[in-house]
Amino acid sequence: MNRTTPVKPPRRVRIGLYSAGLAAYWEQFPGLRQCLEGYNQFLERRLAAFGEVANFGFVDTEDRGREAGEFFNRANVDLIFLHAATYFTSSCVLPVHQRCAAPAIVLNLQPAAEMDYASTGTDRWLAQCVACSLPEASNAFNRARLPFRSVSGLLGLEETPSFAKADERTADRPEAQDAWREIGQWCAAASVRAALRDARFGFLGNYYSGMLDMYSDFTMLQAQTGVQLEVLEMCDLAGELAAVTPEQLREKEEQIADFFTISGDSPSDPIARRPTAEQLAWSARVAAAQEALVRSRGLDALAYYYHGRDGNEYERLQSGFIVGHSLLTAAGIPCAGEGDVKTAIAMKICDVAGKGGSFCEIVASDFNRGTMIIGHDGPFHIAIAKEKPILRGMGVCHGKRGSGVSVEAKVRPGPVTTLGVTQTADGRLKLNISEGEAIDAPILMNGNTSTHVRFSRPPAAYMDAWFREAPTHHCALSVGHNASLFRKVAELLELPCAVF
Repeated sequence: MNRTTPVKPPRRVRIGLYSAGLAAYWEQFPGLRQCLEGYNQFLERRLAAFGEVANFGFVDTEDRGREAGEFFNRANVDLIFLHAATYFTSSCVLPVHQRCAAPAIVLNLQPAAEMDYASTGTDRWLAQCVACSLPEASNAFNRARLPFRSVSGLLGLEETPSFAKADERTADRPEAQDAWREIGQWCAAASVRAALRDARFGFLGNYYSGMLDMYSDFTMLQAQTGVQLEVLEMCDLAGELAAVTPEQLREKEEQIADFFTISGDSPSDPIARRPTAEQLAWSARVAAAQEALVRSRGLDALAYYYHGRDGNEYERLQSGFIVGHSLLTAAGIPCAGEGDVKTAIAMKICDVAGKGGSFCEIVASDFNRGTMIIGHDGPFHIAIAKEKPILRGMGVCHGKRGSGVSVEAKVRPGPVTTLGVTQTADGRLKLNISEGEAIDAPILMNGNTSTHVRFSRPPAAYMDAWFREAPTHHCALSVGHNASLFRKVAELLELPCAVF
């Protein structure tokens, strides 16, 4: 395993596609269906970049709608794109979604920016009037209590079909690019939903005692996200540690040397020192055991914490946690400290979406720079790094027993988004989302990940807004402005969200 090889890659999202029309048109207007089928095939090719496409073709009668629903059930699709190819009756498409419960997204994508009004007859007009059925369909979906979404804009063709009269080359138009950005986000959100439903999260040890915001009912977590929780004991990891081979240890030592920079003594913090050879060797051995545990249990993420006692075996074992958990996080197995399963879910959402996802919390404010400093002493995700993370030896793990090696890193400057998963008073999970800009500014040299983030509000106002959402105090830090994507994840998971 290296820094770019996933331990357990998530499966590709399964995308359902069909085009809707009216069977009566095909004999009346020769060439119309063939043109619309070309649009359908174009959509299939574009969607294949996001996942595996199950294309039913045309739904133009009620019977075909029922057949399509069964087709998508057999394909076990994660979402369905309904392509409004021309006018269709709502009675044709409703059976599709009454039979298959996958989330539905209506594609209202017009082929041409404008019709050639002087030469367009009814047949060519029917290839452009893609929006006229959507009020009818939305009403039917609403009355049937079936949720739906829509993406409107231009189709994005790179050449004009022979059937057309107007110029249908719209790939460079913002209305097409924005639409395809939305489509990509819906596919990514469905991929996250599918990954969580397939996921097995490990819970190793226990929660940090007294952090009440983190405590959650494991059954509730599975009921609302699909995540299965497997409770692990420290002896499970100790068993893997005892079985580490010299080859595994050597491979892990080489990986650590490639992945991290080994620090000198911190010039500012007396408890943050250059890691000793013994500490590095122990962290490598523990990291090999951590990977073995993840592989043997088929884990997709991990929340962990063990407080230790009087320097016992398990206290020493946990002193080597952070290095290996950072390596696992980089390899698609997010690891959240202090037993914070909800933040492990947030990190997994970010990782599956390709946005990183480091374990973070509010550290402090810099009122002169107008920034919040976000970070933690726990696992770091290499996807958000400005440069190679630094390993520091910690004489004291503050607030915890023992000592060990910690990861210090800075996020690369640019757009970032925090994603928190919290639990409300009624027992529902909720996503808290906030976009900002990471800036290059000094950070503490104390073995913690930290970075300055400038949000849209000044620090005091931002903190008040965040606290009003009753957050879990940890969050995942992702690269890019991802509020639109994370909103879609919340919608597909049927969870409330707040953007601030």
